Amino acid sequence: MPTDIYGFLEVRRPHFDGSSNPWICLMDLAPLHDGMDYAALGCLFGVRNWLSWEPVAADRGLPPDVSAPVRDDYEKWSRLDGAVHGATWVSWAELRDLDLSVPAPGRGVLEIQEGPRAGHPDYNRWPAGNPEWYGLRQRIRVDDDWPDDVVETYGVPPVGITPVEASPGCWATADARFQYDSRTRQDFIGPETDWEHVFAVMRALGQRFGDDGVRLVVWFD
Repeated sequence: MPTDIYGFLEVRRPHFDGSSNPWICLMDLAPLHDGMDYAALGCLFGVRNWLSWEPVAADRGLPPDVSAPVRDDYEKWSRLDGAVHGATWVSWAELRDLDLSVPAPGRGVLEIQEGPRAGHPDYNRWPAGNPEWYGLRQRIRVDDDWPDDVVETYGVPPVGITPVEASPGCWATADARFQYDSRTRQDFIGPETDWEHVFAVMRALGQRFGDDGVRLVVWFD
């Protein structure tokens, strides 16, 4: 089952007088980000954490002073969908100061893309080596040995007998292409990722409300 992210951007009232909730629900996360990049979800929130990141903000729950619209939406979906989990939040001040050069755990990431298999209508039209015919199949964390199922299916990667000896590289077979290299936070939540727009909006809001006065509240199903 896939895991989806839901959430809202909140800002803190700049001249709060104590007469109401200090936080305002500003916008839904969905227009900025509605993807399912599990490497990023694991890095930020510890969800679908196949790379075993030390997450930035996992399982904090809803903020005690969460705005009423956000609480109401969370409670509505909790009633409708018992699979809702992982509620947490993170401020722009935390995200602003993240070191994007932190490497992903493990020796590297192996990305495998495959073309259409025999019997697929496009099988005979697929030119091996043409990236437009490849669909992303999986990313695999690699430690000290190549995964057994990869070696059994595709053979030992030509970049090295073991990952300890391997160099970053790309290669292709008759029906798949591969890329092996090390990855960092930058690759999953930096510029040109699905999170670029979320961070850009939070950065701009921080100029008005202060970096600690902007936060993202999320949950998953």
